[in-house]
Amino acid sequence: MEGGLKPARDFSPASSRIGVHMDFHQLWTIFSTPDNVPIVLLLFVVPFYTWYGMRQAFANDRLIGQLEADPALAKTSHRKTQPWRPGWARDVHVWPYLLRIEFLAAIIVTIILMVWSITLNAPLEEPANPTLTMNPAKAPWYFLGLQEMLVYFDPWMAGVVFPSLIIIGLMVIPYIDANPLGNGYYTYKQRKFSILTFLFGFIALWVSMIVIGTIIRGPGWMWFWPGVTWDHNRLIFEVNRDLPDIFSITGRTAKLIFGAIVMGIYFVGAWIGMHKLITLTAFAKKIYARMSLLQYSVMQVFLILMLLLPVKMLLRLVFRIKYVWITPWFNI
Repeated sequence: MEGGLKPARDFSPASSRIGVHMDFHQLWTIFSTPDNVPIVLLLFVVPFYTWYGMRQAFANDRLIGQLEADPALAKTSHRKTQPWRPGWARDVHVWPYLLRIEFLAAIIVTIILMVWSITLNAPLEEPANPTLTMNPAKAPWYFLGLQEMLVYFDPWMAGVVFPSLIIIGLMVIPYIDANPLGNGYYTYKQRKFSILTFLFGFIALWVSMIVIGTIIRGPGWMWFWPGVTWDHNRLIFEVNRDLPDIFSITGRTAKLIFGAIVMGIYFVGAWIGMHKLITLTAFAKKIYARMSLLQYSVMQVFLILMLLLPVKMLLRLVFRIKYVWITPWFNI
């Protein structure tokens, strides 16, 4: 503009409609990116199959209740939610029944992959240029959860310690929850603890972090609500403070001791809260009675560490607290 004058902003209704259109265009751009298409499908597929599995689990639970209430019925062949009817074959052979279904499923999946590969371009870009960095620079979708964890934890904790604990936790689950029920069939009443832990750990935490990293994190890894246009020139003036700074604790040793006390209070409080929650229902008491002290202690430690992620997200996003425990080796 001549004379260095900036054009006045137009606040007319037409301008507002254009702005809304641009916001939805931004959202469509994110969803239609080839890298993000699997995540968009994940938003529909995960809830669907979770509902489908729980639907079968509840049906089996109703059948279990009927068999427990009628011992005579339990002695018959009525062992499935869809019992045998006259005219049905009692034995279902692999050929042609099972192989026919698998062959049709293979054809359908092949067609879907062919249509996908034809309609969507491969997410390949130009060779990497060290002088020109992408903004935002995002990891593949299966690593976006770890990249989002880097916002709330020290890189060593988010990139090494917690991923290792996730793998170890998955390995020790069969040794912690030695429940013999629910083996080979869907059930909710007999596997409440395992199912609720999975729903909280995988869907509520892991999938939500992938969605946040894909849809909400924009340039500079800043927070953009869905529908808000990604502005590369946006500046935010949010001061992130460590918890000791709020209490005017400045010494390195004092910060270390203060953070250790806070984390100790958190672990003790979370341990007591988890224990009361576990012993709240009769079914949970049965699980608790089957566990040894070692099994119960390992389970509590992993549950408390799992709960640490949403607590830390709340402190960072709402209260702008970066770290709680500061040490020369790691920060939490």
